[in-house]
Amino acid sequence: MKYRAALAWLVVVSLLGISAMAADSKARRRPQPVWDLKALGKAPATYPADGIIAKEVKALFYDGPDFQGKPTRVFAYYGAPPVPAGKKVPAMVLIHGGGGTAFDSWVRLWNSRGYAAIAMDLCGCVPVGSDGKWERHERGGPPGWGGFDQLERRLADQWTGQAVADIVLAHSLIRSFPEVDAARIGVTGISWGGYLTCIVAGVDQRFRFAAPVYGCGFLGENSTWVGQFAAMGEEKAGQWLAQWDPSAYLGDAILPMLWVTGSNDFAYPMDSLQKSYRLARGPRTICLRLRMPHGHGGAGENPVEILVFANHLFNHGTPLAKVTRQGREGNEAWARYESKTPIAKAELNFTTAIGKWQDRKWETIPATLDAARRRVSATLPEGTRVYYLNIVDERELVVSTEHVDLWSGTYP
Repeated sequence: MKYRAALAWLVVVSLLGISAMAADSKARRRPQPVWDLKALGKAPATYPADGIIAKEVKALFYDGPDFQGKPTRVFAYYGAPPVPAGKKVPAMVLIHGGGGTAFDSWVRLWNSRGYAAIAMDLCGCVPVGSDGKWERHERGGPPGWGGFDQLERRLADQWTGQAVADIVLAHSLIRSFPEVDAARIGVTGISWGGYLTCIVAGVDQRFRFAAPVYGCGFLGENSTWVGQFAAMGEEKAGQWLAQWDPSAYLGDAILPMLWVTGSNDFAYPMDSLQKSYRLARGPRTICLRLRMPHGHGGAGENPVEILVFANHLFNHGTPLAKVTRQGREGNEAWARYESKTPIAKAELNFTTAIGKWQDRKWETIPATLDAARRRVSATLPEGTRVYYLNIVDERELVVSTEHVDLWSGTYP
């Protein structure tokens, strides 16, 4: 019986092609250097974006990295709130996701919160057209997304190489403005933008915090792109993962990070998220909502946890709650926390399902809140395979424990 089980497992591994362990190793191997951070650390020249009208923000181009031997320009929106003389404001760099572009509404959102903000297009386009069909301009870099078909190019000409350079330059630009406090700049990105946020967090050490929304690393394991990697073949897939998977860079991220996502995200599953946030070496906070919608606009741009996280670091604001410990005793899951805001409730989120993370059905039951001991706990329902606890304060802001996978034996 044991022999047959072992043989069956070997067959499964051989059919998969690249085992999880092999993909892990390749993804986390030190990549070849791509970016000249000294050059990218200088504020690029800017130019007017004639013909593009934006309400209350400025449309502009800035010099990007060379692409296939030719100079590029990157379109961006920039805006800032009114700034009294002699004062400076914090700022945000905003990274759009797949099908997106620079969004002026996103810049205005952060301006309304008292922040300067810049949002750039990362696919050589201007915001004329519609989602996924934006108009390309003559000095644009490579189109997105992923650059899976660009492996024959030099690294700096591949999409991720160009996109990260564009982001670092946008950071250099915004920190050069006299109204911006260069010591108070954060970065957030959505989906592919969250993927890029993870890379930039390890590459550009000037950022004060990073908040990837949905995005994470370990794309070669069970993300939405596993079919793409299978079609590329083991050698090319390994090449892409070694150079461009965020797991190759997150180990250099020492800044605070806020990880915002949903339990059933179609692109970035929970197990890959967990491996990613465990790689980063700075303080981490997790906000994992059940079935959080995936998208630009309100879904990915508006989570108030990101604003509260930024305000705590930049404006002496009241922080999110903090999970200090978690554990399990028999069938009781528990967590301890710190919070300067009263906790309103806690909940246990659990699933009895196994299989594809994106398809698992999750359920929620109330957890017991012991405010005096700063402890929450819940009894695991029979058949629980994976669980985590959410702690919700009076502002309705969520922080989450790490998930515990009882099926695979993955514990925090």
